[in-house]
Amino acid sequence: MGTSIPLILIAAIGGIAISVQAQFMALMDKQIGTLESVFITYGGGGLLVGLAMLLSRGGNLAAWQEVPWYALSAGALGLVIVSSIGYGTARLGLVSAMTIIIAAQFVSGTVIDHFGLLGADLKPFDLYRLFGVGLMFLGTWLVVR
Repeated sequence: MGTSIPLILIAAIGGIAISVQAQFMALMDKQIGTLESVFITYGGGGLLVGLAMLLSRGGNLAAWQEVPWYALSAGALGLVIVSSIGYGTARLGLVSAMTIIIAAQFVSGTVIDHFGLLGADLKPFDLYRLFGVGLMFLGTWLVVR
């Protein structure tokens, strides 16, 4: 458990950042629109990662051709993620939007793991995961109702 504490902290920081970003994007969505808020979010992020890549002399970017073709759609999927976060949060509220998004992540992640899809390690669906997904649905219903 000791070596996993930094990983847990990093994941928690990511979760906090997602909530804060969702609220910021909801504010922008209400003020200037969904496409505009996504553009500002991706543009700002693209600029920052571009600077980081310059500072690291390009990193390992030249190896992009070794990545499976379907993995290169991550940027387009990121647009869907960021758009749905901003749009949903502006209309449903932060907690409801995040709850639905996280529940959808758990269900789709369970399917991907169970079948070993998209290069994932095979992790079969068992009774414990069934119980966990059931609790997730119950929790989602209690939050969103």
